[in-house]
Amino acid sequence: MISRKAKYALRAMIALTRAQERGAMMSIAEVAAAERIPKKFLEQILLDLKRQGLVASRRGKAGGYLLLKQPDSITFGEILRTIEGPIAPLPCLSRTAYRRCEDCVDESECEIRMVFSRVAEATRAVLDATTLAGAISIEIAGTSSLDHGK
Repeated sequence: MISRKAKYALRAMIALTRAQERGAMMSIAEVAAAERIPKKFLEQILLDLKRQGLVASRRGKAGGYLLLKQPDSITFGEILRTIEGPIAPLPCLSRTAYRRCEDCVDESECEIRMVFSRVAEATRAVLDATTLAGAISIEIAGTSSLDHGK
């Protein structure tokens, strides 16, 4: 399960994607209101995304937040890693923060690791292939098969 912070980050990035399509920027207040995200929490999320080079802010009356990269090059995986850290159900499966499980005798024989390795690979494949632009196009096209568990 993803955290509320991660879900808010994804929603904020989708809102900024929609704004970019209109040639606009969005203020924190606008994103917070549109996506029903607490403003103070959103400020921290946008700061994390800004530090990672995903968004930029501009001051002034016509200022706000905008994406620094094209929506078709920002993946859900990149956003989640920025907010949550590694995408792995077990520390021994992390690509960026590998750690041997304390109670593991032999990783090559660990049935739990074998099953969750498949889960991790499938999850990464979806998250790293799904861009903000792709998510918006799914929404525009209607409900996807994922929405109905098919």
